[in-house]
Amino acid sequence: MAILTTKQKKLAIEQLIADFDSSTNAYYIGIGRSEDWNDSDVAPTAQSHLYEEEDFRDGLQSVKKVIDRTFIVPRYNWSSGAIYSAYDDKQIGYPTQTYYVMNDNNQIYICLQQSKDATGNAQASTVQPTGNTTGAPFATADGYIWKFSYSISAIDANKFVAANFIPVKLQTATDSSSQASDIEQFTVQNNSRKGEILGFAIDSGGAGYTSNPTLTVNAYGYDSALGFRGTDSAGGGGRLTGTTLMEIAKGGLTISGGIVVKAEIIDSSGTLMFGSGQRKATVTVSGGGSPTKPASVRPIIGCDDGMGADPRDDLKSTGLMMSIKATGSETTDGQSDFVVGNDFRTVGIIRNPLQTDSSANGVVYAENTGLALKKLKFSSVTQAFTSDNRIKGATSNVEALIDRVDSSNVFYHQTRNTGYGDFATGESISEINGNGAGLLDSSQAPFIKPEIDTRDGEILYIDNRASVTRASDQTEDIKVVIQI
Repeated sequence: MAILTTKQKKLAIEQLIADFDSSTNAYYIGIGRSEDWNDSDVAPTAQSHLYEEEDFRDGLQSVKKVIDRTFIVPRYNWSSGAIYSAYDDKQIGYPTQTYYVMNDNNQIYICLQQSKDATGNAQASTVQPTGNTTGAPFATADGYIWKFSYSISAIDANKFVAANFIPVKLQTATDSSSQASDIEQFTVQNNSRKGEILGFAIDSGGAGYTSNPTLTVNAYGYDSALGFRGTDSAGGGGRLTGTTLMEIAKGGLTISGGIVVKAEIIDSSGTLMFGSGQRKATVTVSGGGSPTKPASVRPIIGCDDGMGADPRDDLKSTGLMMSIKATGSETTDGQSDFVVGNDFRTVGIIRNPLQTDSSANGVVYAENTGLALKKLKFSSVTQAFTSDNRIKGATSNVEALIDRVDSSNVFYHQTRNTGYGDFATGESISEINGNGAGLLDSSQAPFIKPEIDTRDGEILYIDNRASVTRASDQTEDIKVVIQI
């Protein structure tokens, strides 16, 4: 069976970001659909077909340009009493007991070694990882070993931290204006070590051991600088090397009840060692008496450029977040581009919507916000119209749904249910399910097009939701997550 690798998923997101960042493209998040879904107003699951896209276009109310985007990963808050897994290069996706956490300061740490008791049972984490922001592995008093990855700045937290996701990025450079968190991350990236053995997984503890066996590490390297370094404050320390380039270190295995329960490389002072320079590595288990079943131990190797070189790789990011904040009516030049006093039920991403101005045919819409509703201008209103009611023209027999009422103007949309068509100049308009009534203007054009053409632009994402009612003092913090 074929698979799509994490690297390919990352590449797909990078290509999407490159398209997003192109000066010739514009991405917008749009909201819409003021009418109920059904009698119980329960949102159906969005479907990937053109019919769904057309429904989204029909109900579109407003759009806002997307400026902010980022890679994201699932959010896991550190919690005292929880058990965390160590990073494992053989793990598919994320383990039930996650291998990374976010602490109370929005700092991200990766677990390199799980705390275990003398019999090999995993122990709960009780000491929150903090500090040690150079990226050197460090131990907490509860027996866990962690590595700092990066911090989320207050600005990025405001834009991208959500209930289930957090942002992650590659810091490509820094200068005098860079945030402290960016400089910190850049340091960690530069301190990463290529070909690093992060630990050892015991796939089988074997049976019948009567003494602690020996672990021998053999490796092919990127260069002649093979070896293991200690976890001192600078991430350095003395090297452990074997008698040949292939045999680079020996370490200890701990047994309990005749079974291997712990594997690690330590120096004479008891400092845990982490390898560097390994392209490939194997381990052998020897000694320990006459086991009835040999133990199976394998080295865990970090990402290609080393743990910390790119946190997107370390945390297996395969998701993208785009976010906007729509405040109140988002009024621009006297026009309210977002509806207040009514609700919306759909959220979508539109790529390159077009302007409706006849003098700008085929031109991509470029404003920060835009209104997608049609507007009727009345010369007189005998009874006020009401949002969400249905209107009908006495002459044209055309019907529509009201989204917003503004003095002598009615903003509306049409659906398959109402039918499509144009109202007649100067005709009487009345509500089918209410008392609203008025006369369309006949001395000047009573029909005003929306700012964007809802029939154009590529629909890339649709989310059907429960209704959200908007108020003038309300800010919609909309975060769209795309998982590949």
